[in-house]
Amino acid sequence: MAAQPVSRMLRRVLRSSVRSCSSGAPVTQPHPGEPSQPAVEVPSGRRRFLREHAAPFSAFLTDSLGRHHSYLRISLTEKCNLRCQYCMPEDGVPLTPKADLLTTEEVLTLARLFVKEGVDKIRLTGGEPLVRPDVVDIVAQLHQLEGLRTIGITTNGISLARLLPQLQKAGLSAINISLDTLVPAKFEFIVRRKGFRKVMEGIHKAIELGYSPVKVNCVVMRGLNEDELPDFVALTEGLPLDVRFIEYMPFDGNKWNFRKMVSYKEMLDTLRQQWPELEKLPEEESSTAKAFKIPGFRGRVSFITSMSEHFCGTCNRLRITADGNLKVCLFGNSEVSLRDHLRAGASEEELLSVIGAAVGRKKRQHAGMFSISQMKNRPMILIGG
Repeated sequence: MAAQPVSRMLRRVLRSSVRSCSSGAPVTQPHPGEPSQPAVEVPSGRRRFLREHAAPFSAFLTDSLGRHHSYLRISLTEKCNLRCQYCMPEDGVPLTPKADLLTTEEVLTLARLFVKEGVDKIRLTGGEPLVRPDVVDIVAQLHQLEGLRTIGITTNGISLARLLPQLQKAGLSAINISLDTLVPAKFEFIVRRKGFRKVMEGIHKAIELGYSPVKVNCVVMRGLNEDELPDFVALTEGLPLDVRFIEYMPFDGNKWNFRKMVSYKEMLDTLRQQWPELEKLPEEESSTAKAFKIPGFRGRVSFITSMSEHFCGTCNRLRITADGNLKVCLFGNSEVSLRDHLRAGASEEELLSVIGAAVGRKKRQHAGMFSISQMKNRPMILIGG
């Protein structure tokens, strides 16, 4: 299957973004085939020290199957400046009153507690985390936590070019940007708003500032954007991107239908028709992605196979919603309010007891795709992407 040509507008955006990159800080261009280095990483000496002096992993963050939960995703807000079809119902969602959302200090209090117990990676999500006014301050204070190795953010990219220099200075080390199409008109249809050019500028600002790889999340939906898979892959030839194709998942209000889902194997078969040399990369422990690379390309492609091939057995993730609820499984509908315990004056020991009880109840795996589609759960925007 031949790749469809990338739109003229996209080419203009790419050229203008690259020109703006060249006028700012230099971007190191590795030779084809050379591994890219992360833009912001823990110095090797500190990594070695943390590894050698690591305490036994917290029992409170270890479930009954022995899974260690070292990765915490914190939703900073339910608000978003886009209205993506797979994330938010068309008529919107009732937002939690501001007084019921976690304050800055509550976010940091919970983060400190989880990091003290062994969490070494925190990702800030939403809604759209960059619409929260104190996001830079939150990143800066997280960066001070001893033992926290990675601070990431998942964003729609609309405000990224403007805020990223401040975020990088504060300590942001990893970026995921949502982009489901390379066609501007289709972008507006999917997200129900304008902003394609701003997202592309955000991607290139991340490259300019040295983030590598820049992860691009693409939710694949049959009849909407599955024909663009080769175009996304083509971007990885010259750019340090990790394009992550995500199977369409059911959440309240997104009108999920099994027929809309394009499975990982179908996507892979499509790409191998054009790039038979596409090679699988070794899987990292606890990774949710199956990664592939075309020899000679700077970037790579990955597949998030939540529906067709779950990765529950090595799950190390916990989520805190913007209103302070702990979710131990993305697809589970059971939650426990850490906010209420915090505001009632709970001690660290009492909070850990609540957290440990929730983690201990985590199931071996989520239900099958058909069961999930019938399960009552929050819309994705109220969970945190």
